[in-house]
Amino acid sequence: MMSGGDSASQPTNNLSQPQAIYPGKFVAPDQAFSAIHRGDRIFIGTGCGYPQYLIDQLVAYTQAHPKAFFDAEVLHVWTLGVNPYLQDDVRRNFRLNSFFVSGPTRDSVNQGVADYTPIFLSQVPSLLTRGVIPIDIALVQTSLPDEHGYVSLGISVDIVRTAVDCARTVICQMNPQMPRTHGDSFLHLTDIDYAIVHQEPLLELASNPADEVADRIGEYVSRLVEDGATIQVGYGRIPDAIVARLAGKKHLGVHTELLSDGIVALMKAGVVDNTRKNIDRNKTVASFCMGSRATYEYLNDNPSVSFRAVDYTNSPAVISQIEKMTAINSALEIDLTGQATAESLNGAIYSGVGGQPDFMRGAVLAPAGKSVLVIPSTARDGTVSRIVPVLSEGAGITLTRSDVHYVVTEYGIAYLHGKNLRERAMELIRIAHPNFRLELLRAAKARHLIYADQAFVPGSRGEYPEHLETYRTAKSGIELLLRPVRISDEPLLKDFFYALSDRSVYQRFISARKDMPHERLQEFVIIDYSSEIVILALEEIEGIQTVVGVAQYGVEPDSHTAEVALVVRDDFQKQGIGTELLAYVTLLAKREGLLGFRAEVLVENQAMMHLFETAGFSIDKKRGAGVYELRMLF
Repeated sequence: MMSGGDSASQPTNNLSQPQAIYPGKFVAPDQAFSAIHRGDRIFIGTGCGYPQYLIDQLVAYTQAHPKAFFDAEVLHVWTLGVNPYLQDDVRRNFRLNSFFVSGPTRDSVNQGVADYTPIFLSQVPSLLTRGVIPIDIALVQTSLPDEHGYVSLGISVDIVRTAVDCARTVICQMNPQMPRTHGDSFLHLTDIDYAIVHQEPLLELASNPADEVADRIGEYVSRLVEDGATIQVGYGRIPDAIVARLAGKKHLGVHTELLSDGIVALMKAGVVDNTRKNIDRNKTVASFCMGSRATYEYLNDNPSVSFRAVDYTNSPAVISQIEKMTAINSALEIDLTGQATAESLNGAIYSGVGGQPDFMRGAVLAPAGKSVLVIPSTARDGTVSRIVPVLSEGAGITLTRSDVHYVVTEYGIAYLHGKNLRERAMELIRIAHPNFRLELLRAAKARHLIYADQAFVPGSRGEYPEHLETYRTAKSGIELLLRPVRISDEPLLKDFFYALSDRSVYQRFISARKDMPHERLQEFVIIDYSSEIVILALEEIEGIQTVVGVAQYGVEPDSHTAEVALVVRDDFQKQGIGTELLAYVTLLAKREGLLGFRAEVLVENQAMMHLFETAGFSIDKKRGAGVYELRMLF
């Protein structure tokens, strides 16, 4: 079948000319439906492009002519509303086979009265073109024809493009309210067998107002999206919150499956301009849209938006070419090794494979790409953890352990890429809901994922104080992130301590011992934040963080002071890092109402003495056997 390019002409409300040229195409519904035979495969348009009137008339036709055809297989990707072909009285006539499961079809699939075909969405078109699943009838919704005889598939191109190309018979509902979109969307009247003109409002998908969890996740994800990145975001409360949090970004691009109201809002605000994309520059690329009427009006004849078939938008080969591709998707459950399900739990199908693996894997392969999995920490009103030791029985593994770079909950960001199983487990436990962390820790020990003696501080005393994270610029110009240590920082600290010279180790610990095994490292990362603090100074280059300095203090309740110590990596000394660390832990100690610090410094460690003496303390200094004992009041 022939498809048109981006025509510059406009739809016409005067149908007399096309009706005169193609008199046999414009028919009543019953005449079109007479082309359906028993056993036919009937494809239906996707999402908000679902041809409501056409489907209602088809079911009414079947009810009026119950023996017209039997055992027709209905194929679609995603539906929003009531699906009348699932009604009991037409069950002999239709059986649904869906490539993705949504709310209106979920019960039917799980009760065995409808079918689900698990497949990467990018691969569905090849099923149709190769005849693995032949299409006999395509029921789709289009715009009115323009003066050249072209109609547009509008907001639903995805699989629809291929379905109409492959179908034996194409039946269109021509709706004046369908926007005329650019891209792979155009069909000529010669490609259409029957046209039924009917005006009705398109289905709409309202944005979900953010709750506290969604808003916190949105804030974390916004930190991962760089200016100039190209994004893909799904639908739902959390994706909507994420998109809303991107309002301060610059020069974002969009290459996505679903185009939402939120993304269109970013386009209108100039946040999304697609100017930095290395392919499809200046174009927002999507395969279908589900949003509001205002969004549909914005898309009408808008050349900055290109609707492409799903075997292009979702192709990992295409996605992997996009620089800074950032794919953001959600899951139902993730285990402590990093494999996740977004499609089923406990043997029940919830959604489907869909396009998530296409985008996540493509982003992993893309230059400077990122795959981001977002998941609330709990489900069922906080009674169950979504981070689990192992996936539920019957859960389909949508994403493998190697598909995910970042996992984000309302409790933080875990980076999994390149981490071993022990490191992954500790990262995920760290961002789990506090009520489940101890349980997850015990389960991880039982499965030998983490150290058998892994310590843990339960309750609020062990809760990571994210509000203490801050950025500082040292006198040398080096940019530093100063933050409290996390339970998952043991590998970072191990690298730090083994990068120190023997002299620095001796000066810091006043000990000749040079090893730093897990047992000693735990003393630095398992922190009761109510009585001690460990602050890391980190340098980040191309997304890789390196610890360049560590400061810590432990409260001494009897004197209401704290013992303080710090050390800077040898190759970063004399750059002002120690000054920034000491100034920051001093600020934190003052906020807690402490009176001052106590420290022991080797007499030979003149650099540390100078640091303390120039920090503005009132110092009482006593010299012992090669050691200064310092009492430093604020």
